[in-house]
Amino acid sequence: MTRFALVCPPFWSHVRAFEALGEALAARGHEATLVLNHGGAALSRSVQVPAFEIAGEAGEARRHALAGRRGVLSTVREAARRTDALCRLAPPLLRDLGAEAILADQMEPAGGLLARHLELPFVSVASALPADPDPAIPPPYLGWPFDPSPQGLKRNRGGALVAGIAMGAQNRAVRRWADAFDLAGIATLEDCFSPLGTISQTVASFDFPREGGRIFAVGPFRGLEVEEAAPLRRENGRPLVFASFGTLQGHRLGLFRRIAAACRRLGTRLAIAHCGLLTAAEAASLDADLVTDFLPQRAILREADVCVTHGGLNTAMDALEMGVPCLAIPFGFDQPGVAARLAYRGAGLALPHRGLTISRVETALARLLADPGFALAARRIGADIRSGGGCARAAAIAEGLVGAPARRLEEVRA
Repeated sequence: MTRFALVCPPFWSHVRAFEALGEALAARGHEATLVLNHGGAALSRSVQVPAFEIAGEAGEARRHALAGRRGVLSTVREAARRTDALCRLAPPLLRDLGAEAILADQMEPAGGLLARHLELPFVSVASALPADPDPAIPPPYLGWPFDPSPQGLKRNRGGALVAGIAMGAQNRAVRRWADAFDLAGIATLEDCFSPLGTISQTVASFDFPREGGRIFAVGPFRGLEVEEAAPLRRENGRPLVFASFGTLQGHRLGLFRRIAAACRRLGTRLAIAHCGLLTAAEAASLDADLVTDFLPQRAILREADVCVTHGGLNTAMDALEMGVPCLAIPFGFDQPGVAARLAYRGAGLALPHRGLTISRVETALARLLADPGFALAARRIGADIRSGGGCARAAAIAEGLVGAPARRLEEVRA
């Protein structure tokens, strides 16, 4: 039995993924505990995986995430503050919990810093797109296509330099605590990734082609699910479109209106989930068959013909598992990277949110509905998601990697 501490940012989707992973570890006889910034425990739902908070200032994410350069810099500053608080306040909590190993979200470098400081084995977890450096792959928060040519590699190097500048506040926090913990050679977010490897919620057939064997792509981490009925279905041959921009971008009323107008022109049905970020009056102003705060996402996707999404990894994986192609309209974080992969794999299309017109949405939706190749590509990836092993396989890999002594990657992969 190993006592695992699970360190992740206080985002709804990250906490859900880590809870599912913790429950899978518990099923294998281990103990798993979430360690979160102050305020993060309010997101916890699991009975099997207790959540502990550090003291101090609230660490919850901004409710309405900003887009663009301003949004990126604001998000990075908030992330740096959360990292600083964890490094300052979590060591005694981890000691009190008797943590013997850490599963560290790639987007929270405090996990790797704390593990090294306390001399604990740790494994990185990619709740979002894997950020493991690869010269042929653009940073995940850029929507660039895959291009392994010399020109593409040069472009990616430039992107990495710009990304390093944008991540300045976070990397400064990393360096401060690396110095405080007397950790040599740790200066950036990527330096905090585990040398043992990364467990990812993606599957290889969705990601860009990668070299090396650092990433264990097992598909989405999900706990036990209750079967729910879809509140809306195809009707009289009319296709069904499902639209959601997630828990941070669901306030995008103007975009929802353009999507609704495009669906009306095409004669499709439309279900919108705004995740509680629209007022009742705003929701009532949308000309759609169903507008509500939350929907049973996987249930509605089983019925849908197209998913309109912000490019959140969880929504994209759910849609692809159901064989549903996506129209991605990304805003930030790793959403542009998800959109680029959907387009690269032929399982969707991507449009920029700025200046997006009803006609462009209509044209994209018409293509996705008319060309069966998009759904075929989605079904191919969906088959890999269903066979990937999910959180059960992820728990087995984590168990193997942090064993004493840690087993080689080849042994765990076998």
